[in-house]
Amino acid sequence: MENAELVFIPAPIIGHFASAVEVAKLLLERDKRLSITFLVMKSSLSTKIARSYNDSVIAACGRIRFIHLPEVELDPNLPSRFFISLIEAQKAHVKEEVSKLVIESESSPDSPRLAGFVLDMFSASIIDVANEFGVPSYIFFTSAAAFLGTTLYIQALHDEQKVDPTEFKNSDVELVMPCLASPFPAKVLPSSLLGKDLLPLFLPLIRRFREAKGIMVNTFYELESHAINSFSDGNYPPVYPVGPLLNLNGHEHDVVSDRKDIHRDIMQWLDHQPSSSVVYLCFGSMGSFGVEQVKEIACGLEQSGHRFLWSLRQPPPNGKLEAPSDYVNPAEVLPEGFLDRTSEIGKIIGWAPQVDILAHPSIGGFVSHCGWNSTLESIWFDVPMATWPLFAEQQFNAFLMIVEFGLAIEIQMNYRKEFNMDGGEIIRAEEIEKGVRCLMEIDIKKKEKLKEISEKSRKALMKDGSSSTWLDRVIQDMIDNMP
Repeated sequence: MENAELVFIPAPIIGHFASAVEVAKLLLERDKRLSITFLVMKSSLSTKIARSYNDSVIAACGRIRFIHLPEVELDPNLPSRFFISLIEAQKAHVKEEVSKLVIESESSPDSPRLAGFVLDMFSASIIDVANEFGVPSYIFFTSAAAFLGTTLYIQALHDEQKVDPTEFKNSDVELVMPCLASPFPAKVLPSSLLGKDLLPLFLPLIRRFREAKGIMVNTFYELESHAINSFSDGNYPPVYPVGPLLNLNGHEHDVVSDRKDIHRDIMQWLDHQPSSSVVYLCFGSMGSFGVEQVKEIACGLEQSGHRFLWSLRQPPPNGKLEAPSDYVNPAEVLPEGFLDRTSEIGKIIGWAPQVDILAHPSIGGFVSHCGWNSTLESIWFDVPMATWPLFAEQQFNAFLMIVEFGLAIEIQMNYRKEFNMDGGEIIRAEEIEKGVRCLMEIDIKKKEKLKEISEKSRKALMKDGSSSTWLDRVIQDMIDNMP
């Protein structure tokens, strides 16, 4: 059997990028015939971490390379079209780089042959380029299998039954969908499916999912058996649950940056805290709040009396499509005297080495934005979670964790905030205090349920585990469908 080359095209968001690299590493570990080339797009939302991540992966794992595509100019006045515009603008560069790979392959009998594209959910339109080369496309879906099912359900509802999902916004309609065991409040759908300006951008992407040869999902069967089983009626491409795909050596990719000392300081502080006593607050690589909300969080934490580690990030300038940054002086946005009053029980940080924090025995709870990677990490490390979603599909993930799985505490389920804008409703200190107390005093049944699913998450990727078996199947499918 000859060697095969896969071309990965991740979205330029660090969470999507990291899990794509993790699935690539697993594929390479499992089959020595495979090689992988990443075509990396640059954007204001990707960071230098991505480049250091690349370097460390190349050093640790052969048969993988990263090619950085040229930067493209996009209209800064159309942030809602950012990803769609970026992908469309990069199609010509993708075609050019893949043409070079094909020439390289044809010029040397030992070079691997192009076997297919693995596309991020946002990159689905690049199926057009794969078709030009006569190779199959696979989608790598970085969210929950239930969310994949929901997007396909909404697309079919729109196209086949002529239902306008934007009318669900702020409604009390409940959807009964094959991918969920529980009725779903339609107003919890992401803005991409509820917004009149966004829906026309995202529906064409979802339609393309159906053209893929297969869809790999960052989940595991034991967590989402109901959703996975709902895809078996023959109306969808094969769906492969291959997770949880976590970057468990996260801090190693920051060694080249200036974060070693910060990392050490955080871990030393945690070492001095009692077991399961600290609530960790982090709202993801893109999450931040305005000053009024920051003060309410601070008051809620102080009133709860619990120890805390809070990743507090400075929002980008209003309307700017950039990631948050670290405050030079957090005191200027916190209540007067807060840092002094809480110095014995709390620590304010900027960037957070999240995997190492969640793995630490002093952590007893996690107030999270419900990004899917963070959700899987909380399950993996058996850390109870309180939900505070911000944007994208995070409200849906909060619903999964609270209602469908019964694993999380609710601070909010349908809180919304545009990631590059100030504003959003203000959650008051009393509600935050109550949520933190409920989280840190979580009932024993929820704790036992989380522990059980945590153990299953670890077994899924072991030899003969469910995700391990699905991974073998997708590799076989890729080899069988080589042109």
